[in-house]
Amino acid sequence: MGKNEGYHHFKGNKLNRSEFVQRKVIELILKSKLTDKERESSKVFELKHSSGCVQVGRILAEKRRLNKEYAELICALHDIQVIVKGKYKDHAHLGAPIAEKILRATVKFNEKEIKIISEAIFHHSDKHIYTKNPYVELAKDADTLDCFLYDNVEGYYTGNKPPKVAKEYFKRIIKLRKEMGMRPVKKYEAIIKQIDKKIKNGNKTN
Repeated sequence: MGKNEGYHHFKGNKLNRSEFVQRKVIELILKSKLTDKERESSKVFELKHSSGCVQVGRILAEKRRLNKEYAELICALHDIQVIVKGKYKDHAHLGAPIAEKILRATVKFNEKEIKIISEAIFHHSDKHIYTKNPYVELAKDADTLDCFLYDNVEGYYTGNKPPKVAKEYFKRIIKLRKEMGMRPVKKYEAIIKQIDKKIKNGNKTN
């Protein structure tokens, strides 16, 4: 192999169109003027999560026989609102138009492709809703699986999501881990039982 052959390590201009967008996303994070105090999550987390989701998305796409390039782009751009604005409120809906703008600016994607990618981004926070759109579900699943690989993340969902929605997050990760051949996590079932109890007690007081 010659000196200038082989993997590009995201240097130069020999990136494919997915890699080009992935690099753009990382550059947006690195060059952002928003400090961690102004962000709801740190730049470090955004770098890790964006990259982690891309890798998880690739694996899911191969396993489900979906377009791997679309999966990469969906995952790289899924939190673009958080990356640009630093806020999670309605970030899926607000992020889809930003993703569309980035994709169009490259002049590398047609409208059908942009729609597939932006639709998945728009719906990726609806973890409690199951659709027949494979790319929408991949966006939700890649995001879920990557987040649940971090230690002690469970409290974030039980503390920040309505009980019925939080329950679906845990049901989704249980299903995902089974699909991926990963060992079951017993505490997830226990957390679902706790959430069910909370829902039941809440219904009694209403």
